[in-house]
Amino acid sequence: MEVLDEPRERPALRWLPRAAWEGATGWLEAHETQLWWLHSLWALAFGIGVMWLGSRNVAYLRIAVIHVGFIWVTSMALPFIVRGGGLSRTWRLRAQLVINYLNKNFYQQLLFFILPVYWLSTTTGSRNVLFVVLLATAALLSTMDLVYDRHVAMRRVLTALFFAFSVFAGAAAALPILWQIRSAQALWMAAGIAALGATTLIMSEKRIDWQRTWFAGGLIVLGLFLIVEYGRPFIPPAPLRIQAAAFGTQVDMRNGPQIRKVIAATPSDPRGQVYVVTAIHAPSGLHDRVRHVWYLGDQAIKRSRWYDVDGGRKEGYRLWTPLSLSPDLAGKALHVDVETEGGQLIGRASLPAAPTIGPGQ
Repeated sequence: MEVLDEPRERPALRWLPRAAWEGATGWLEAHETQLWWLHSLWALAFGIGVMWLGSRNVAYLRIAVIHVGFIWVTSMALPFIVRGGGLSRTWRLRAQLVINYLNKNFYQQLLFFILPVYWLSTTTGSRNVLFVVLLATAALLSTMDLVYDRHVAMRRVLTALFFAFSVFAGAAAALPILWQIRSAQALWMAAGIAALGATTLIMSEKRIDWQRTWFAGGLIVLGLFLIVEYGRPFIPPAPLRIQAAAFGTQVDMRNGPQIRKVIAATPSDPRGQVYVVTAIHAPSGLHDRVRHVWYLGDQAIKRSRWYDVDGGRKEGYRLWTPLSLSPDLAGKALHVDVETEGGQLIGRASLPAAPTIGPGQ
């Protein structure tokens, strides 16, 4: 996208003396970079406030639909405004500045809002931490005015790529929360929406290189397909998460599965059984399928059948499975992964090894 040159002369306001006006504009131009970085710090502080809101009321994701629509429409129209002849260069520059400013603000609100939603569904030490790091990087980039205005907004492919990632992350979190769509289906729908939006943004360039456009658009679509098909273990299954988990040697089923005899380590007796109960948080109306996978180190030793999860329970959907111990498992460190049918990791519960008793103890 072409960068417009600022007009060299700016008319002074009638109610200001020319000397005062020139002094003020000169000071602003001399300190423009510092002022933009100060604004970036303010945007970051505002984003932290949005994170606080997102961690407490995810229903506000409905507003994100309006934000995404505005970004898409204005990004589509911006090339025609900048290169059109209907406005003077001064007003085209102002329109470009205003549109970029509003788009950055909407990106900030969207990305910072969904960041805690994904973080709550992230399992520490797992692969899906990488997605949250990438999401946090995108949110931080949206606050950096100079970087966004001079690089992202000026290159159509980068604009489309940033839009695609933001929309994909936002839609993947919003669809299960607002319309109770399963996480695996939500990922495919989010990828489709993001691919459509990114492709149309690239094709909206007024002076277009069709060969480069189709190549760039194809790469974005292919990237989204690969992410959904093979990268699901790297994406937290927002808003699903583990509320609580406990191990024990007995389960009480009278008021829903609850551990009766809680244990802090794997028993050394190879003749017993170990039970795990996990409480899965899911919003009201959401239906998904999950299972337990028991691990000894990195080796999966038992996979449970799939269970249907119904959201909306205050105490969480409690899923329990047993594991029969053997001489190879007794006293060893175990952990249980709770995963969706689509292969996303909801959470992990760990049971340490039995303490070693030395001679004479």
